[in-house]
Amino acid sequence: MGEISIKITISDRIYPLKVNTEEEEIVRRAAKMINERIKDYQDNYAVRDKQDLLSMAVLHYATAVLRTENKVQDQDTAVADKVEELDVLLNGFFTK
Repeated sequence: MGEISIKITISDRIYPLKVNTEEEEIVRRAAKMINERIKDYQDNYAVRDKQDLLSMAVLHYATAVLRTENKVQDQDTAVADKVEELDVLLNGFFTK
């Protein structure tokens, strides 16, 4: 699991980073997604300030992450409920 140095451009600024080789593609894809989101906001809204566009993109992706976390948490709760139901059924079966 080696580290490599890469340069990522976000909103016309270059950021030198050190990343694990396994994560390079993910980091590059993330930067591409952020730049695409910024361009989309720039094309569709009367916002020209790069900081505002970047903030809007960050808010978009942070919201998506939180939605995903909530879905996973809901699924975990549903699975736990089903396991508990199964446990009750099995206990009832084996105690007869």
